[in-house]
Order: sequence, then structure tokens, then C-alpha cells
Amino acid sequence: MIKQTKMLMLAAVAAAGFSAPAAFAQAKDVVVDGKGEIPYVIDARNVVARSGTGLCWRTGYWSPAAAGTAMAGQFPVGCECDSDIVPKDKCTVAEAPAAPAAAPTPRPTADKIKLSADALFDFDKAVLKPEGMARLDELAAQAKDLKLEVILAVGHTDRIGSDAYNQSLSERRAAAVKTYLVSKGIEANRVYTEGKGKRQPVTGTTCDNVRGRAALISCLQPDRRVEVEVIGTK
Repeated sequence: MIKQTKMLMLAAVAAAGFSAPAAFAQAKDVVVDGKGEIPYVIDARNVVARSGTGLCWRTGYWSPAAAGTAMAGQFPVGCECDSDIVPKDKCTVAEAPAAPAAAPTPRPTADKIKLSADALFDFDKAVLKPEGMARLDELAAQAKDLKLEVILAVGHTDRIGSDAYNQSLSERRAAAVKTYLVSKGIEANRVYTEGKGKRQPVTGTTCDNVRGRAALISCLQPDRRVEVEVIGTK
């Protein structure tokens, strides 16, 4: 299921018509070992997918630790994709001094925002509330101040209900976020959505001993969320 999700995201990127500049097209492929949870989107060859500016596409499993542990050959995959995060000693071997580095070029930055789903939607609904629209208005304004690469919207639910129902609800909520952002002038091919259902709760075992439906719904509120990542350059 993890690999299928990654492949679907990659297909969406390809369908959107992104094209790499000539310099990036000539860069070597980053091939991951394909073991465990991979923090970047990969294709059928286990090659990391990149945006038009060379930014590696992250998955919902991305974290600084994952970028430094998932391997691509003898080095962590983050050495190529997030070299400013992975410790330099993990990315080098004893060899002759490297040639002087070229002048730095602007690097896309990513801001990840976690929005409470209860602030965007009524409980168990996927129709945006006025308060949710106001939050997304702020997000759209922020995106317009950037040279936008991509917006990733990932929906999550609590554990109440079946796997299939929560998966559908998380996807519908992420799609509602995309539809609204597009209505505010964001290009549709810059917004990608994904639903995680109830597979990635943040409450852990906190609510295991809570009794009563109303109390449980309240306790599980942090799990009902939409994570929106805005990537672009200023």
C-alpha cells in the first residue's frame, strides 16, 4: 500500500506536466535501497522523484531522522535530497579535497502547517465551514507571496469508524481543501492531495481508557487534521 501511494503521487506529478531544467535533467538519479519506510516519492526503479527545480518529493513518512537513515547506495538518501539537514559526516568518505563549490542558488523552502480538521469541517463532514475558509484564505495569500512549487494537502481522521470509511473521509477532506485553494487562484496542477485515513494518529494510547462516545470524540480531536505543506521560493 505504501509503495502504491508513492507511485500514485509520482503519476500525478508526471501528469501535471512538470519538466526539469536542462541542468537537473543531467543530474544523476538517486536510487534508494527500497527497504522500510522511504521518506521520498519513488518510481518503479526506486529512483527518487524530483520537482522542476530539483527538489525531492517528500512523503508523509518524511522526517529528518528518516532522511538520514533510508539508504541510497553507501549514503543516506537525504545526502542528495536534504543535505542541509543530514550531518555532513554521514555523506562523505575520505578522498581528495573537492573542487570549490559553485555560488549557491535559491533553494525551495517548505512550510508545513497542521490544520485541525474540526476547524475546517463539522465532525464527520467534508464540507468547509466559514472558519475553515478563512484559514485557507490565509494559506492562499501566503502561497501567492512565493514562487510556488507545490502544495501538498494530506487528510487524516480519528479511529472512530471503519478503515474504508475513514480513508474516504480523509480523501474527501483533502480534495475539499484543494478545490477551495484553486477557487482562490492557486493553479490546480500545483495542489496534490492524499488521504491517510486513520493510519497515522498522533494521540497514541492517550484515549484508550476514555469512556463514552462524546468524551472519546473530544479526546481524539488531534487525530482529525489536514496537514498542508507549501513549497516554493521567495
